Amino acid sequence: MQFTLISNTPDDTADIATALAANIINGDVVLLYGEVGVGKTDLTRKIIQTAMQKSGQVEDVPSPTFTLVQTYEMGTVEYVHADLYRLSHPDEVFELGLDNAFETAACFVEWPDRLGSLAPEHALSVQIGIVGEGKRSIVFSWQDAKWNHKLADVKSLDLGNT
Repeated sequence: MQFTLISNTPDDTADIATALAANIINGDVVLLYGEVGVGKTDLTRKIIQTAMQKSGQVEDVPSPTFTLVQTYEMGTVEYVHADLYRLSHPDEVFELGLDNAFETAACFVEWPDRLGSLAPEHALSVQIGIVGEGKRSIVFSWQDAKWNHKLADVKSLDLGNT
């Protein structure tokens, strides 16, 4: 299944992140696709910050570009934010522990093409692209039926999309 939203402003992106964050649990995997600078990290940061606000935590959410993986514990959910841009081989996923995290944590993976055949089939794919000055096209696609419910609030957002 698939649908597309147009984020016209940073506030739209924050609304998308808030709606998505509401239903994320351990075992959920979100694969973020798009060129450098389209907003993969920004969307993920806003999702994690939304979860932090709900749990009363305040913590910086930096890009994992150089650390490759950042983790955040909030209540019963562990958030794992991975940037695989610098990976040279899919087997490095095992060294990072992502194979286990895909089952036990809420994972957000930038540059998921680096996973090769290790990309989880139950993941949500999010393709972000620039469609104008400050505007982003965000395409959500999935095969696992669990995302039908989890994305209901995201899909129903009124962002001025037609």
